[in-house]
Amino acid sequence: MQIVKVTYIEVIRCRAAILWKPGAPFSIEEVEVAPPKAKEVRVKIVATGFCGTEMKMLKSKTLHHDRYPIIMGHEGAGIVESVGEGVSTVKTGDKVITLFLPQCGECASCLNSEDNFCKQLKQSETNLMSDGTSRFTCKGKLVYHFGNTSTFSEYTVINEISVAKADAFAPLEKVCLISCGFSTGFGAAINTAKVTPGSTCAVFGLGGVGMSAIMGCKAAGAARIIGVDINKDKFEKAKEVGATECINPQDYEKPIQEVLFEMTGDGVDFCFEVIGNPETVAAALASCHESHGVCVIVGLTIGDQLNISGHLFLSGRSLKGSIFGGWKSRKDVPKLVSDYMAKKFNLDPLITHTLNLDKINEAVEFMKTGKWQVAHTIFMSEYLGSRERVCGDRGRQWKESHSWRSHRQATEEGFRTL
Repeated sequence: MQIVKVTYIEVIRCRAAILWKPGAPFSIEEVEVAPPKAKEVRVKIVATGFCGTEMKMLKSKTLHHDRYPIIMGHEGAGIVESVGEGVSTVKTGDKVITLFLPQCGECASCLNSEDNFCKQLKQSETNLMSDGTSRFTCKGKLVYHFGNTSTFSEYTVINEISVAKADAFAPLEKVCLISCGFSTGFGAAINTAKVTPGSTCAVFGLGGVGMSAIMGCKAAGAARIIGVDINKDKFEKAKEVGATECINPQDYEKPIQEVLFEMTGDGVDFCFEVIGNPETVAAALASCHESHGVCVIVGLTIGDQLNISGHLFLSGRSLKGSIFGGWKSRKDVPKLVSDYMAKKFNLDPLITHTLNLDKINEAVEFMKTGKWQVAHTIFMSEYLGSRERVCGDRGRQWKESHSWRSHRQATEEGFRTL
């Protein structure tokens, strides 16, 4: 007797926030999420962030061109629902962190111990999976992916190289920050700038990533950490996470770089631009010590041109870029989660508000108007299903609906805002 193993092809129907065209609000729709193919993972998203990157994408008239409709979101955490053929690093039921920056482990960058810019990141530029197709459909239309992750959907399909296994006891509604914002800012100080003990630092932009950069400077032993922002409502939170003082450029008639030079005597040792504004990049660099100051660009500046005087570099200043804080994503993210579980750093100060998925457009408006003190948002679905599976079996279809809830239940569900 021959035993034949039959694997049903399953499609999950769930909710997602779709952007149908540039400038339009998000629309909560029912989408179909196809099963994972080889080397892919289907993940039930428990928590996801609304990062400043999304805000810049929403404002941009040039990015993504005609690739709509699209499901955005890249800062997430969830539970593996199913895996495709050949997946070996995670299994169904594992908690995972989604990674906009993959780690293939094979390219020159991955093999270089000082590099983390995996060449597979370029795959995200297609807004499709590796085989050139999408795993999302809505109302019969193909829906594009975003950032290798598309976490604004209750379920998503991601390449195996773009997920990192997390501690089984990790609270996903908090460690999802490690997926982007926290790691980017914290690592910019620790890995990219290599902040030294006793040094003086300045952080331009006190959103979620800026706050995380302050935390990194403090962890590295900086003696003085100056927060710079035009929103004074953020100063108390910045001091809570490690800033020694905060200043508002609008309070001064002179350029902010001159103010910082007067405050420090010789300029700051390390400066972080976490806004993504070409003008503030130039001001941040000019704020650095003339001979050894290091300025790190952390804010997204895709498509922007920098206008910086060459004179600033003559005496020894340096300007560096940073992606994901210099961390090798699949290798380092599990360690960061473990460090959080060991209370080596605290993510709680970064979390201030909670909203449900259907309030995503309110989150956008709050971020535009600056009504929330910190510029990130974390979303968690109030419930993670009605989930509907459609399975093919010789023309037979069956449907299964469930109400899925996060492990912390209703008290810790919804959108969270940093």
